[in-house]
Amino acid sequence: MLAYQWGIFAIALGTFGLGTTEFMPMGLLPVIADGVNASIPAAGLLISAYAIGVMIGAPLITLYLTRYSHKTSLLALMVIFVVGNVLSALSVNYETFLISRVITSLSHGAFFGIGAVVAMNLAPYHKKGSAVASIFLGLTIANIVGVPITTWLGQTFDWRISFAVTALLGVVAIIGISRSLPTMPLPKKPNVKNELKAIMQPAALRAFATTVMCAGSMFTLYTYIAPIMQTLAQASDNAIAIMLALTGIGFTLGNYISGKVTDKSPDLALFVFLGLQVLVLVMFRFTSTSVVGAGVTILLWGMVIFGSGPPLQMQVMKIANQAPGLASSINIGAFNLGNALGAALGGLVISIGFGFDWIPTAAALLSFIGLVMVWLNRRATIKNIEVKAKAA
Repeated sequence: MLAYQWGIFAIALGTFGLGTTEFMPMGLLPVIADGVNASIPAAGLLISAYAIGVMIGAPLITLYLTRYSHKTSLLALMVIFVVGNVLSALSVNYETFLISRVITSLSHGAFFGIGAVVAMNLAPYHKKGSAVASIFLGLTIANIVGVPITTWLGQTFDWRISFAVTALLGVVAIIGISRSLPTMPLPKKPNVKNELKAIMQPAALRAFATTVMCAGSMFTLYTYIAPIMQTLAQASDNAIAIMLALTGIGFTLGNYISGKVTDKSPDLALFVFLGLQVLVLVMFRFTSTSVVGAGVTILLWGMVIFGSGPPLQMQVMKIANQAPGLASSINIGAFNLGNALGAALGGLVISIGFGFDWIPTAAALLSFIGLVMVWLNRRATIKNIEVKAKAA
């Protein structure tokens, strides 16, 4: 393995831990609620608190860390991650656990954002898309390996053990980052006004909105995948477990393929994966009545939905090139906003009486809006080029 690849691998270890700690509580919600003497709805707010912490913490923490080198920043963020998970493992009441989850969430967006910038800087020009995809690979592997194992540990032994193991993952990431990343100089002192101007330009806002739509599409379906399969395909618990595993495999395959396509053209990757999302989601409405058909479609959906991650991240860093770290971090916050939007939209579809079979259609609508946003940005870019050409 080349020297720069070890550094990217170490950062991916960190995103593996972040992905594990973000999604693990969903499978442990009843035992966590019992352990901190809370109701299930109150425990559900812990997941929302984490997402809100990511959205608020990402830009603030990233701006604060601009005074330190990227390597120091990544190490500091992993220390916060470890402290937060240790506090979760030691929590004896709801309030303490809530505080521990907010602390952990503060490391999330900034780590992904700064990690993506470091990965791009380490990789050669023709491998930058793959480098960003490698950072997201940690998140996809977490869904296949980290979350199932820690969920099993929590259900079989004690949920606190799951958080202790996750904290240990952070320690391993700290060792990997400290040993594999080269010494990095202090970044140029940022002009906060210019950075804020960069992320507030219309093209950047449309890019963030695209991420919200894509993540919203993902969680509109993903949040309700179990009841959809139970209701429409009459799937058993074992079949649903297999489908969830297929989703994780799809995430990983899509992330890998996306890295290769993004190396060639981030714009092409966005058009391809968002367009395929719409197609697969529309198809899913008709295949969801069969376990086999639904399984194949879920695998394809996992590939196209997560395939949009690397080009989305590169898009915001390219547009807001005066503030790539801040833009990248805010984009992770936008993903979490989409998480909340998608879960709410799926619930709305059910509550107004459309039924589970309409959820894929609702998700497809969000992907289509994201595709329109990409087209608008592309159109604006071409127009700017034409204006500059005439001026010259």
